[in-house]
Amino acid sequence: MGLFHPNYNAPGPGVRKDEPRKKGAARFFEILGRDMGDLFRANVLCAICFVPALALIFLGILGRAVLLSAVGGLLGGFLLGPCYAGLHDTILRALRDEPGYWWHTYKKAFRRNWHQSLIPGALLGFLLASQLFMGYFLFTGGQPDVASAALICLNVLLTAMIFPFLFSQMVLMELPLPLLIKNSLLLALSFAPRCIGAALIQILYWLAVIAFLPYSALWVLLFGFAFVELIVLMILYPVMDKCFGLEERFRQQQAERDAKNREE
Repeated sequence: MGLFHPNYNAPGPGVRKDEPRKKGAARFFEILGRDMGDLFRANVLCAICFVPALALIFLGILGRAVLLSAVGGLLGGFLLGPCYAGLHDTILRALRDEPGYWWHTYKKAFRRNWHQSLIPGALLGFLLASQLFMGYFLFTGGQPDVASAALICLNVLLTAMIFPFLFSQMVLMELPLPLLIKNSLLLALSFAPRCIGAALIQILYWLAVIAFLPYSALWVLLFGFAFVELIVLMILYPVMDKCFGLEERFRQQQAERDAKNREE
């Protein structure tokens, strides 16, 4: 369910009209406290769908079977894609303080975006599988080749810069996939300092999660995806608002809705 195609049939919790938004850490903890239940539910669905991919990827790494890891990433990505889009929809609604009951809006977002999210999900899963496989053997096999290590690091960085924009645009606007990819790449390069910062947060976060496995598995199930995506989208949302006028469109839609309610 996108911002440009809203549905207000189901009322729900929100914030007081014209209440000024907090910034920085205060805003993060405000959203986390207010929408923790929604973030938890969307995160659990992502984590469950990600388990098959993660299992096959690590089985491939342990068995030195690159094909198994690649297939695991592709198949797992097909499962993860729609739920990952749903997570982005949940977080973006929280960032723009949109009222509504989570399950009602999540179902609509899932139905609207599941088909288009399959290929990006599979691509993300494949890239993740290849990065983990190559990175594991490169950095644990003695002295790594500098050029190969640099290429893997660049691949990981670009992936972390582009995909938050791709899934966010997918749930906000109805655009064909090639245009989503083009826009995401242009946004990542045009606002490189901010996007690199957001990407490094993701990379360091997931490296820490991997380093503490299996102890971090419960955290991933409860809030692992939602926690870091909320931070990342808080950083990147101003970029999308500047380029696409999200807040202005949302205010216009709210005004139209209020006018319609007054007429009725």
